Amino acid sequence: HLRRAFSSRDLLGNRSLCFIFICAFGLVTLLQQILYGKNYIKRYLERPDGSLEFNSTSCKELRQEITDVKVLTMVKTSELFERWRNLQVCKWAQNKEQAENFRTSLSRCCNAPSFLFTTKRNTPSGSKLRYEVDTSGILHISPEIFKMFPDDMPYSKSQFKKCAVIGNGGIIKTSKCGREIDAADFVFRCNIPPISDMYSEDVGSKTDLVTVNPSIITERFQKLEKWRKPFYDILRNYENSSVVLPAFYNTRNTDVSFRVKYMLDDFESARGVFFFHPQYLLNYFEMCVLCQNLFVKPIKHISASKLCDA
Repeated sequence: HLRRAFSSRDLLGNRSLCFIFICAFGLVTLLQQILYGKNYIKRYLERPDGSLEFNSTSCKELRQEITDVKVLTMVKTSELFERWRNLQVCKWAQNKEQAENFRTSLSRCCNAPSFLFTTKRNTPSGSKLRYEVDTSGILHISPEIFKMFPDDMPYSKSQFKKCAVIGNGGIIKTSKCGREIDAADFVFRCNIPPISDMYSEDVGSKTDLVTVNPSIITERFQKLEKWRKPFYDILRNYENSSVVLPAFYNTRNTDVSFRVKYMLDDFESARGVFFFHPQYLLNYFEMCVLCQNLFVKPIKHISASKLCDA
């Protein structure tokens, strides 16, 4: 019995030593990754002032790493995001020539001031609307649907001098950009990002237009089929901003998007509700095949480039 007891202790001791060895090995590996890994090596670029000149050799190399990606499926999302984060150490400079060329191309293909949203002017009652992705799907514009559209586009070409487009990916966390964002003439926000006092120093609080992906309503608010006030309360954080939804992106989005309009009407809200016109992006993708292959949704940036000077 005594021999068995000692054997058991030896076994437990060996297991403990093995566990300690594994933990030590894991810790050393982690430290090596932190100290010598690719991500850490790139951090040598960070200066005390947090920026490098736009045309510096390092910044050109960082931009090249991103532009070298031709097909998104060939690179991990985390790796692409890391490249983007590394690029943030570079000062930003607008390429005015490229920006003007982009605006010209959009004018030729898409006509944002007239076709960005569905309106009574561009989508008459009784007409048929083709979906953006489900192109075989056709929606008949009934009088009830027609009543939900604004009479005409609420915004005009180059109406605003300076705009800000803010996403919800968290890349401006700790940026302290809030004051600069709020100084813009028009602020786009994507997918109801948080703008509470906790984040206002970084992201600001001003909002003129906020987009909502119907998948958020489906996953977080049960398609508004039950309780609707929680979603209504979230929208109240954006004061009098208008809400925009891709109701005609595919057939699944339509009913959920319409419920947002019905809900706001029930609460007697004066907030504007608009739906992206599917033909607008269809025209854009026909012009820009690369953008279609990237499977991105650049509509907020496209909209800003047409409605804003900068």
